[in-house]
Amino acid sequence: MSGRQTRRRYLATLGVAGAAALAGCSNDSDDRTPTGGPSIPESVGRWPSFGYDTANTGAAADETGPTANVIVQWGYPTGKQVFSSPAVVDGSLYVGSNDGHVYCLSAVNGARQWRLPTEGLVRSSPAVSDGTVFVGSYDGYLYALAAGTGEVTWRYEAGASDNPLVDRAPVRASPTVADGTVYVGSDSDRVSAVSTSDGSEQWTAGTDGSVQTTPAVTGGSVYVGDNGGAVTALSAADGSQQWKSDVVDGVTGSPAVADGRVYVGTDGGDVVALSTSDGSEQWRYGTDGPVHSSPAVSEGTVYVGSDDSSVTALSASGGEKQWSFETNDAVRSAPSVVGGNVYVGSDDSQLYILSAGDGTVQWELSTGGPVSSSPAVVDNVVFVGSGNGNVYAMTAP
Repeated sequence: MSGRQTRRRYLATLGVAGAAALAGCSNDSDDRTPTGGPSIPESVGRWPSFGYDTANTGAAADETGPTANVIVQWGYPTGKQVFSSPAVVDGSLYVGSNDGHVYCLSAVNGARQWRLPTEGLVRSSPAVSDGTVFVGSYDGYLYALAAGTGEVTWRYEAGASDNPLVDRAPVRASPTVADGTVYVGSDSDRVSAVSTSDGSEQWTAGTDGSVQTTPAVTGGSVYVGDNGGAVTALSAADGSQQWKSDVVDGVTGSPAVADGRVYVGTDGGDVVALSTSDGSEQWRYGTDGPVHSSPAVSEGTVYVGSDDSSVTALSASGGEKQWSFETNDAVRSAPSVVGGNVYVGSDDSQLYILSAGDGTVQWELSTGGPVSSSPAVVDNVVFVGSGNGNVYAMTAP
């Protein structure tokens, strides 16, 4: 099935004024815009990192999301576009902004709890583990921040820049935390493993190009794509290469790992499935535009967006198309799969809720700006950033 077979539609064009930038780590701001929708529970659930889990599957089997009559519960204005994807842990939301700050907001009402400035854009998506927030910045550092206060516990320089005008290579990639180690890539053409406790480097491994993707970590291996067109499997323990597969075109969407396969999109417009054991290609599906979206995998199906404006569901085992839905612009947001539905944004400013089974639109909302952020969906609430600079919480009665 394809096209805009909209069963329910709600357009909420949201114009929330931008907040003035403040110097230093600050808190207790009330710039949010509440709308009086249904209340969000104090014990709202967990979406701890980009892709939900360390394998980047984007699927939360035990969570629930809204499907009808969805409205904005609150919106918080950052200074610039929000490409970062929110993490939600213990009633707090963590997200980065192109204004160079990392934000901690109340997931319940959007009140700012703290804000930390960095020296560059923050497009990296935070990962939260054991009371610490890990996030990268274009200033070249991976930060470890106290979740409660935003204080810097440590920071790690991810690599030197090839640009003579810049000392450090940007960290636009999102970190993955597993077993006391943070795994992160950078524009310095490498991926690093760093201790969560003190930021000491455990190992570093070179790649064929800049790493803008979130590593997938599962089964003792780290899977990473790079802008040079390779997907590499590394030992999580020491960084030794297990295999490398040339997928031809650059990889700027993060790999997802499930059922013995690595799923990844390419700048050439393909979605590729590789064997986790040796990197051999299992199947390849072509779209009509670059695939910057990161695949989500749930119950034998791969869901992925493309710059050709589509969201497509593919068989995880063979790559056959199950359905495709057309938006009005590029889809660079990574889908999230919750409760039998797919939650995904588009550059047409919409957040779409699609049936995972057949792609039928359950609901859609306009955020007023392109949505490259990937939704966090917990306890019938959708949290997502927008290109208009706002972070939103969306709920249904």
